[in-house]
Amino acid sequence: MMVHSVWLTILLLAVLTVQPVRGQKVYELNRRVDSVLTERYRLDGVDTAYIIRPQSKWTLTGQLTVSGARIGIEGRKDGQSFETKLQADYKSTVSIGISYLGLSLNLSLNPAKMMGRYSDYELSFRSYGRRFGYDIAYQDAHNFKGWHEQGDVHQDITTSEDMFQLRTLNANAYYVFNARRFSYPAAFAHSYIQRRSAGSFLLAASAQGQHGRVSGDYPTDFKMTHIALGAGYGYNYVPRSGWLLHISGLPTFIVYSHTSLTTGDTRIPLHYHFPEAIMTTRSTVVRQAGNKFFGLSMVFNYTFVGQKESLAVHNSKWFAKAFCGIRL
Repeated sequence: MMVHSVWLTILLLAVLTVQPVRGQKVYELNRRVDSVLTERYRLDGVDTAYIIRPQSKWTLTGQLTVSGARIGIEGRKDGQSFETKLQADYKSTVSIGISYLGLSLNLSLNPAKMMGRYSDYELSFRSYGRRFGYDIAYQDAHNFKGWHEQGDVHQDITTSEDMFQLRTLNANAYYVFNARRFSYPAAFAHSYIQRRSAGSFLLAASAQGQHGRVSGDYPTDFKMTHIALGAGYGYNYVPRSGWLLHISGLPTFIVYSHTSLTTGDTRIPLHYHFPEAIMTTRSTVVRQAGNKFFGLSMVFNYTFVGQKESLAVHNSKWFAKAFCGIRL
């Protein structure tokens, strides 16, 4: 029994010795990772008279987002002018997010879709960096309402999944020249704080892909792809401490276009006609009170191609967001 007791004591001492060593290694690894992230987060070459990082490491946010899409078609057919306007059902999502030293994780829910009252599908990715950023949104929509006019004939339109389907991909990216003093993420990502008013010229690139299909006696298939380049300007206005108003416009002109419209067995050409453009505008108002903040923001994309003397297509896609958050 004595021998067994000795070995049991040695084993217990070994376990008690190893556990603190492992715990110390895990603690040291966490400390080093946190130190690297903190240094990367704090030291990024900004003019701190204009832009600063929040002192806290953690940020919790809640958001309510509403988005919509419209498509307009106008032109001439059989010697008569025609025009069609269609608007997709609005989409609403609620989301919560958590950020640690600029690394973020978000969860979004669409209550109407969860209850089966919304059959359209939408997926979006957004990143607002100090120098580079982008918005990407994909929508598969088939519930539209609108009207069609040709000559003196007016017809109201309500589409369904069996009648109409429109898939759209919108993407826009920017580059900021004055990133030392002007901050896009202060307006949209809340990972910076804009202390004084500043603006910047911006480079921009945009793209849009769209595929529409109408079923019925005269099936119609519409496809288009556009790539555009341009430049714009953004401005962060700080009227007083704790307030931020942002507005930016990024017009981009289409440099590549491929479009086809087929009705039945007839293909209708849609020729390039300068100027054809994709316009992206962003706006935000943010109020900061201590470690809390709240506000409203909006992003609007507008695309125009073709000419109304033959056939022109207008597309708009937007989302508006109400948000609030706390820094810990």
